[in-house]
Amino acid sequence: MTAFQHDAGYERRTLVLLGLSFGLVGFDRWLMAPLFPHMMRELGLNYSQLGSMIGVLGVAWGLWSIAMGPLSDRIGRRKILVVTMVAFSLLSCLSGFASGFMSLMLLRAAMGVAEGTFTPASLAANSEASLPSRRGLNLGLQLSMMPLMGLGLAPIVATQLLQVVPSWHWVFTISAVPGLIIAALIWRCIHDRNAAAPAAPATAAAAADHAGRPRWTELLVRRNVIVATAAILCAMSGIFVIGAMVPTYLVTVLHLDTQSMGFVASAVGFGGFFGSFCLAGISDYIGRRPTALIAFAAAAALLYCFSCTGSNPKLLFALLFGAAFFAIGLLSLLSGPVATEAAPPGLVASTIGLVSGVGEIFGGGVAPVIAGFVAQHFGLARTLDFALYSLIAGAAIAVLLVETAPRRRRSADVGTHAMSHATGHAPEDILVSMTPNQERPLS
Repeated sequence: MTAFQHDAGYERRTLVLLGLSFGLVGFDRWLMAPLFPHMMRELGLNYSQLGSMIGVLGVAWGLWSIAMGPLSDRIGRRKILVVTMVAFSLLSCLSGFASGFMSLMLLRAAMGVAEGTFTPASLAANSEASLPSRRGLNLGLQLSMMPLMGLGLAPIVATQLLQVVPSWHWVFTISAVPGLIIAALIWRCIHDRNAAAPAAPATAAAAADHAGRPRWTELLVRRNVIVATAAILCAMSGIFVIGAMVPTYLVTVLHLDTQSMGFVASAVGFGGFFGSFCLAGISDYIGRRPTALIAFAAAAALLYCFSCTGSNPKLLFALLFGAAFFAIGLLSLLSGPVATEAAPPGLVASTIGLVSGVGEIFGGGVAPVIAGFVAQHFGLARTLDFALYSLIAGAAIAVLLVETAPRRRRSADVGTHAMSHATGHAPEDILVSMTPNQERPLS
C-alpha cells in the first residue's frame, strides 16, 4: 500500500474558490442593507419589514443547513455547490425586479434556502481538501470572507455602483455576475473526493455496507456536537445583536453623526474578517478548547468596555473591532474545525449543517427579536447587556469541549507513549487516565 499523497495544489484551488464563493454569499445576503433607504422610498417599506426580510433569510438558512447537510454527505459536494451558487446569484438578481414587500420576502426566503444548502457542502469540501494540520486555518479563511465582503465591502460597492447605474435595481442585477462565473469555475476545478472510487457491486456485501452507513441521529450523542451547537447559539446571539443594534445605539444613545457611526460600525466587518481565520488558525496550534475559552472571555470583556465608552469614535472602533474579532472568530471556530472534527465518519456536512443551522436560526432569527423586545421595554443600551450575557454563557459552555486539534492530539499521544515507557503501563491505560473527556458518544 502506498503512502497517502496530499494534493497541495488542489487544496489551494479549493480554498480560493470556496473562499470567494462564501464571500459572495455574504455579499448577496447583506447587499440589501445599504440599498434599503432607496428601496424604502420607492416601494413604501418600513424598518419593521427590513427586520422581517433579514430574519426570514436567517431562519431559512438555518433550517436548510440542517436538512441538506445529509444530502451532501450522500450525493457529494460539487453538484450542490454549483446548483446553489447559481440559484442564490439569480435570486439576488431577481430582487432588483421585486415590486413590493411580499415578493421580497419570498425571494429572501428562497435565498436562505440556497445559501443554507451551500454552507455545509462548501465547508465539508474545504475540510476534505485540506491537510489536517491546516484545517482550522483553511476553514477560517473561507468563513472570513463573509464578514469582509458582506459587512465590509458590500456597503462600499453598493453605494459606489449607485453613482454610475440608473437605480438600485441595477445593483442587484450586476451582483449575479460574479456568482455565475465562480459556479462555472467550481464545476471545472472541484471534484468529490470519492469520485474516483469504483462502484460497489450489487451484492449482499454491498447491501451490508449500505446498512452500515452512519445515521444522522449519531450526531445527537456526540459530545462536541452538542457543546458546539450550544456555544454557537451564544456566539451568534452576541454578534447578531451587536450587528443589528449598534448602529442605532451609536446614533440615538451616543449621538454620533452619520459618518462617525458608519466608521465605527464598519469595525464589525473588518474585525470579523481577521478573527475568522486568525482564531481558527491559532486553534491549530494551541487547541480548539483554549481558543474558544479565550475568545468568549475576550469578546465579553471588550463588549463591556464598549458599553462603558462615550462618544469617542476611534476608541469605539477599536473596542468593537476587538469584540467582533473574537465573536465572529468563534463562529468560524465552532462551525468549522470543531464541528468537522466532532463529526462521525461520513457525516461531516451533516454535522456542520446542524451546528451552524441551529445557531443561524436562533442567532439570525430569534435573538434580534429578543433584543428588539429588550430595547422597546428596557432601553436600547440594555441590548448590549443581552449580548454580553450571551457571550459569558458561551464561555461557561466552552469549558465542556473536548480537545480535537490534530497537533494537540498528536502531542498527547507522544506524551502518553513516553510515559508508558517510563512507568511500564500500557499506553491506552495512561491515555484514559489523562484524557477522561476524550470525544466519544454520550451514551
